This record gives sequence, C-alpha cells and structure tokens, in this order.
Amino acid sequence: MSDATAAADLLFRPVTELAARVRSGEITARELVQASLDRIDEVNPKVNAFVDVFGEEALAEADGIGPDDPRPFAGVPIAIKNNRAVAGKRLTFAAEFAGDLTPPHDHNVARRLRDAGFVIVGTSTLPEWGILPVTDTTRFGTTNNPWDLSRTPGGSSGGSGAAVAAGMVPIAHGNDGGGSTRIPAACCGLVGLKPQRGRISLAPDVGYNYLVQDGVLSRTVAETAELLDLLAGYELGDAAWAAPPNEAFAVQAQRTPGRARIALTTLSPVPDAEVDPVCAKAARDAAELLASLGHEIVEVDPPWQEATLIDTFTAVFGPMVASQCTFIEMINGRPATADDMEPLSWALFEVARAITAPQADFSTTMCQAFGRQLITWMADYDFVITPALAEAPLQHGVVDPRSSDPLADFARSSRFTPFLAGMNITGSPAISLPLYHRDDLDLPVGVQIIGQPEGEGELLALSAQLEAALPWAERRAQV
Repeated sequence: MSDATAAADLLFRPVTELAARVRSGEITARELVQASLDRIDEVNPKVNAFVDVFGEEALAEADGIGPDDPRPFAGVPIAIKNNRAVAGKRLTFAAEFAGDLTPPHDHNVARRLRDAGFVIVGTSTLPEWGILPVTDTTRFGTTNNPWDLSRTPGGSSGGSGAAVAAGMVPIAHGNDGGGSTRIPAACCGLVGLKPQRGRISLAPDVGYNYLVQDGVLSRTVAETAELLDLLAGYELGDAAWAAPPNEAFAVQAQRTPGRARIALTTLSPVPDAEVDPVCAKAARDAAELLASLGHEIVEVDPPWQEATLIDTFTAVFGPMVASQCTFIEMINGRPATADDMEPLSWALFEVARAITAPQADFSTTMCQAFGRQLITWMADYDFVITPALAEAPLQHGVVDPRSSDPLADFARSSRFTPFLAGMNITGSPAISLPLYHRDDLDLPVGVQIIGQPEGEGELLALSAQLEAALPWAERRAQV
C-alpha cells in the first residue's frame, strides 16, 4: 500500500480509533488533518462537497495538539454544514443573498465539537436555504454522489454526506428539518440519525425549532451514539429541551436489545409517491433479519396518508425557511427580490409571506395534532421500519430549483422522500441505516427505523444489532 493510499485509508476509520491513534503517538494530529486536506484536494473537484476549506488554519490548530491532549477527539478532522455558524468564517446558506456574512461566534454544535478536540477543516454544501433533498445551487454548483457522480448525494446535508462517503472527512455535521440528515445517509451509504426534538441545542441563535434537529453523518452506529452524547444537552436560554438520558447513549447502543414488537410498512405517507420495489424490498429484508434475531414483526398500514399533510407541513416549513431570508434582509438593510434567489426559494418565500400569523399558528397546531395521532398509533409498537427513500438517489436535474414551475419541483421532491418528514412533525427519533446495496445500480439502499419519543438509546441499540448482523462500514464508493 502506498503512503498516499494509507493516508487516505485513515479517513475511513472510526473517529474513536483515529483519536486513539493520535493519543498513542502512532500518528500526529497534523498528519491526520493533512491526510484529510490531501483527500479533499484529490476528490473534491469531482464531488464538490465543500463551500470553504480552512487548510492552513486547520494545520496550525493540529500543530497544537499532542498525544497528551485530554480531549476525546483531539486531532480528528470534521466538516460543518454551511448553515451553522463557525466563528470568523462565512455563513452562506448556499444563497447569493446571504453574501459573505461572517458571524463572530460558533454555533453550539461547532463549539462542542471544537471543545472535544475536533478540527474543523471546512464547511459543506447544501441546497439554497436548506430547502431541497438535492444539493444543487446557483452559487456553488452541483454536489455529486461519490457512488455515482451523475446523481445527487441528497440534501439538505448533501455536502456532508458526500464528504464522508468520499473519505474526505471521517464524520461530518448535518441537520434534519424534513429528512435532511437521513436523506444523504440513504443516498451515500451512511448512518444518519435525527435525534429527539430538543435533544441538541440550537444555541445561541435560536431557542427552539419545531422541525429541525442537528446531528452527524457517520459510518457506524457507535460513532453516531458517541457524537450524540457529545452534542446533546441543555444550553442556557433554550426554550425547550429533551430530558437527559439516564445512561450515556454510547453505553445504551452497546446493549443487546430485548425482544421488540416492530411494525413494518411500505405504505407511502404521500399518496401519489410510488415506492421503488428495491426500496420496499430493503425494508422487508430488514424486517426478516430482525425476525431472525428474535423480534416480532407486524406488517401494518399507518394512519399517515392525509391529503392535506404536505400543504400543512409546507405552511410550517416555509415560514421557517423564510425567517432565514428575513434575517438576511435585516443584515443587508433591504428587502429581497426575485433576482436574489433561485426560483424555488423565491416561490417558497412568497408562499410563506402570504401566510397570515393565524394561519401559520393553525398549521403548527394541525401538525401537532397529526404528530400526536401518529405517536399514539406508534405506542403499540417499539419501532417502525420503513424504506428510507422511495427511489434511488435522483439523477441531477430531476428536481430543479431553477425550473419554470418551482413549486412542482418542490412537490416532486416529496415523492422522493415521503417517509421522512413525518418524524420531524412527531419529533420522535429516526435513523437511516445503509443495510443494503442495489444490484441494478452501484448505489446504497437505506432503511429507516423510527423509535419511541426520547428513545434514541433503544433505537441505537437495535441499529447496532442490525449492523453486527449485516456490517456495512467497509463499503466504499470508488469516486
């Protein structure tokens, strides 16, 4: 194995292993960060996963990390999605209108990652304002799936998913307001957990968000559990938060789960979404595997096919996106115009601005009612298994943020990811696992598992049991 190949191989190893190698003196933090930067130089021109790369600063930071550094992940490189503040670096939301806004502070997730010793080597791409499940922007171009460069890595955390799948970083930050961590996990062959609502603070910028939770894209369940322990927890001023676990998530993830009652469904919550037989088969195969491990499987049709649900979700999601645009309007000192945004962003912005305050509040109330109904139904089961996506990762252009009928493309995107947004409404934890690989295409196939409220520990334990039975971490995209 050449030195370059050995260095690149490092970035596919678990973050705990990499940190242990730095602590032992087997490698230096500089060597590890340099391997990441070299891999970015080699692969990113093909993948386009980064908004900015902080090469010299990352190396300087690595030079200050020695084997005696007590931080648990000292020297390990990571990427932050470019919708969270990194102090002194531009925060663009992949939108021209945001300009080169440079916040002076770290977002909570960036601060906690730094405090744990991670070295932020760059910020990753996303669709404009984080709207779509594909990562294709006017400002930064198209991000490609490392498994097939003609296809999307998903969105909105598409750059983070592509960066990890291509071995540019061993782990990356993402967030999920309608599937945006689970989608790139499914597209790129990674683990993507949406934690319980309120689990990870949005400080200092926001006190609470009904739909969005931060997290990571990783190769293994264990890494996701360890990072959840790191990122979870109340910050001063939070308006709402999840109760802390009785035991570390990493410890819970290592426990063999007891016999569970698990619902299986391939019924799309979006009535006009056709589910690819390969995606449906993956969910069924996962259920069969769990049955062989001693769990009870019950095939069901959940009560989630409500004709107005997408419109109601949009009436909540749209104003959430519009608030970002309004913030930039305040910074820029002028109102946005259609020339400032991609057609889809502008169309959604106009939809949001046309919603009255009572309508927005009522839509939130309707979403909460739907969430309560769904959680009540789910109480009969320990977990629910679904396909992660209804289709293979889309070819570029199938969903186009610059089309002449942008809201039709927005509706089209929901048929790609129909199983995911419901869990942002309920707030329950849900995870996408890369259990399978397509025979017809060289692409991963993800399966979603939904847990009970505040049940990340049990969900991670079941996920780890599946990973042990059907390991996936050694699969690599040949970029």
